[in-house]
Amino acid sequence: MIEARSFSGRTVAVFGLGGSGLVAARALVAGGASVVAWDDGEKARAAAAAAGIALADLRAADWSAFAALVLAPGVPLTHPAPHWTVELAKRHGVEVIGDIELFARERARIAPGAPLVAITGTNGKSTTTALITHLLISAGRDAAMGGNIGVPVLELGAPSPERIHVIECSSYQIDLSPGLAPSIGVLMNVSPDHLDRHGTLEAYAAVKERLIAASDTCVVGTDDDHARAVADRVEAAGRKVLRISAQHPVETGVFARGAVLFIAEEGREREFADLSAIVSLRGAHNAQNAAAAVAVCRALGVGEDEIRKGLASFPGLAHRMQVVARSGRVLFVNDSKATNADAAERALASYARIYWIAGGRAKAGGIESLRPYFDRIVKAYLVGEAAEAFAGTLEGATDVAVCGTLDAAVAAAAADAMSDPHAEPVVLLSPACASFDQYPNFEVRGEAFADAVAKVAKNQSGQEVA
Repeated sequence: MIEARSFSGRTVAVFGLGGSGLVAARALVAGGASVVAWDDGEKARAAAAAAGIALADLRAADWSAFAALVLAPGVPLTHPAPHWTVELAKRHGVEVIGDIELFARERARIAPGAPLVAITGTNGKSTTTALITHLLISAGRDAAMGGNIGVPVLELGAPSPERIHVIECSSYQIDLSPGLAPSIGVLMNVSPDHLDRHGTLEAYAAVKERLIAASDTCVVGTDDDHARAVADRVEAAGRKVLRISAQHPVETGVFARGAVLFIAEEGREREFADLSAIVSLRGAHNAQNAAAAVAVCRALGVGEDEIRKGLASFPGLAHRMQVVARSGRVLFVNDSKATNADAAERALASYARIYWIAGGRAKAGGIESLRPYFDRIVKAYLVGEAAEAFAGTLEGATDVAVCGTLDAAVAAAAADAMSDPHAEPVVLLSPACASFDQYPNFEVRGEAFADAVAKVAKNQSGQEVA
């Protein structure tokens, strides 16, 4: 754990004692600060008390004693209304920051030149973060991954010139990190998201841009208008910009034609890597992810052959177009993270012959936006609350089976796919729904899919699947 010494000898309020909040409180105490912490949840307070963190209801606290409020990223800073702790902090002139800001201050204090890659964007940031880290580690570099993906940033090793921190940043975290100044900042894309927390798309995009504008080198996707405008603005302001695209060539950076990546520099382009045989990097969205990762790693001085080897060995992220098994010609893909139609679109666009498992608790709009991909679906196997509604949308476009449960859907889809003579039929869980009608989260749903696949494939083949 990184000791947060920037508040040594002072008193800090902490609100929100989930994963990153509790770690921030512990890091502040370890760094010599006095911490007064609170959470509305009894379970979170109990965990903090067990960790030796002092608790007090911040409504009744003396805010004049606080040097800062460290706010968990899930707590509203501005929209739909500032949290009551934020209002109290503003009233008493107390700065409001997050755990990534604590990390940024420790980096500035002990190793200001330490390499830091920060990744943001509406889509693809988790895969890109994981891929960059994988490429660095496979090339023998000391890389530490955290932030919005997996490990809270303050639980990682301390910044040093030899260690590369690769940090995924949500818009919420950037909002709470005014001192974040990455060596390399990555903006994948910008599309409407989290508007309940930022008010407008323009405000949301401005938060994303803040990370890029503070970076020494900027890697920016140019496949949407908002991100493209960011690239132009930060370049005009004097920042080094490497553009990436899965749709068109760029002048300086990395782009894809289909599944082939190209390097563009000094007005020339050259082929770099063919992703078509890398199952974990299928689809145009993954071509953009890979382009960003290649641009970052080249900027960090990783050899091109090392990058190519790392791309070929990337296992992918759990629950994000994750290949969990192959039985004969049939591929079983866990895309449980696709909790809405926009997310499911990327998986449906990546395969030609799909036995689609979908359903759960539907989001607004259902799956109507996926109609352009219905011709790729051999049959749909529908589960959960949305099954009947989705069946209505799919009527006349493809065969449908209302299965109810995931186990039943997997059994039916596997049987049908295994009798398909196509070169690579795909049993795809990409629900386009939240999981909460049947599972506590998408991770549990994805694990249930993988377990069901293992059982069915073993029963049908008589042996373990690959």
